[in-house]
Amino acid sequence: MNLGERLFELRKAKNLTQDDMAEKLNVTRQTVSKWETNQSTPDFDKIMPLCELFEIGVEELLTGKKPEEKEEKKEEKVLTRQEVKERSAKVVSGSIFIYIAAVAFVMIAIVVQHANPIIASSVFLLLIGWATARIIKNYMSIPKFEKTKAEKRQDSIQRQINGIISSICIAIYFIVSFITLAWHITWIIFVIDGLICQVIRLIFMLKEEENEE
Repeated sequence: MNLGERLFELRKAKNLTQDDMAEKLNVTRQTVSKWETNQSTPDFDKIMPLCELFEIGVEELLTGKKPEEKEEKKEEKVLTRQEVKERSAKVVSGSIFIYIAAVAFVMIAIVVQHANPIIASSVFLLLIGWATARIIKNYMSIPKFEKTKAEKRQDSIQRQINGIISSICIAIYFIVSFITLAWHITWIIFVIDGLICQVIRLIFMLKEEENEE
């Protein structure tokens, strides 16, 4: 199909007469007729008005080829249960390392190096926040799978263990705090509690992978 034929088809599709089209483009009806019969071609300054009139792109007007529709969103890869577990294990293990580094840093900076406690605490909190954000982001993005009976049983055991550890850490926190009166530093026990819980979670993840293999 040549340009003239395309213009004719486009005009008909819009239910326009040659007079209507000529009026919208500020040309004469004879000019439109010559375009459609290939006696002449539209001037350069009429290309964009034609595209706007017919609501098409320049390429489609001149060649008749419609541009491929771009996908609004790329199809996300559907992760398998095993891939989700492996990704979670990597995120948790990395976050555990950050937790350990944060605790080591604040203890060395404040207790050993006698650094400014405000600066040291700020760096510590940034590291803890980063590690926690990694874990939260990971678990919020995990697709929902129907858990097997074995997985439900392991989750139950894991929650019980974490509950016991958290209770012990709370007791240690109050005992140590009242004895030493070091309330400004004993709160690190809660960070250690979170660290231990994540280690337990990682152990259960690795155990699940071993069982599946």
